Amino acid sequence: MAEEITNERNARKIREGLVVSNKMNQTAVIAVVERVRHAKYDKFVLRTKKLYAHDAENDVNIGDRVRVMEIRPMSKLKRWRIVEILERAK
Repeated sequence: MAEEITNERNARKIREGLVVSNKMNQTAVIAVVERVRHAKYDKFVLRTKKLYAHDAENDVNIGDRVRVMEIRPMSKLKRWRIVEILERAK
């Protein structure tokens, strides 16, 4: 029997992070920090990953806390889109 073809998309990844750069046009760099348990020492280690996110209106500032969603590749490095601004920088 052949598998049924469905038009449903898989769930997209969603991350929260801090804006560390907004110098590029329509692009912001988001730092996402995650706590990972070390395999050998069983201690939690902070891992930071930089994500390049699409910001169509250029309205995020450095220090803003944002939520980003995974999208299809827009450029060489840009694979995320800013969904909402959770908290503005003070």
